[in-house]
Amino acid sequence: MKLSTRCRYGIHAMVDLAQHYGQGPQSLREIAERQEVSEMFLEQIFGALRREGFVESVRGAQGGYLLAKPPGEITIGALMRLLDGPILMADCMAEGGGGCNRSEGCPSKAAWARLTRYFNQMADSITLEDMLSDEESDKE
Repeated sequence: MKLSTRCRYGIHAMVDLAQHYGQGPQSLREIAERQEVSEMFLEQIFGALRREGFVESVRGAQGGYLLAKPPGEITIGALMRLLDGPILMADCMAEGGGGCNRSEGCPSKAAWARLTRYFNQMADSITLEDMLSDEESDKE
């Protein structure tokens, strides 16, 4: 499993907003500069984040983006599913099956299902706040 560039950049931008939580709106330009990402690319990502209620936009000269919820309430799993789609270990885990013509009776399918479930649980247990805490403990 490999995260898309869109997902990685989106999570980095959300961690950036978490670092500035409570400091007012952050402009897309500032976030893009701090994260060394194209502002146009972030604009597309933030459109999806706003539509799904992860960020709020503030208009005006002092406008920008804010987290819509505290960092401890936004999970990496939720962000990954929004930005990359379902987190699956194999194509046969997708709704409606697909992927492999041996899906029925496949000896590996139960393992893929278990891994998919465990990975989703783990991703849903990690919040933006956890990522900030992990970053701080890495500096010590």
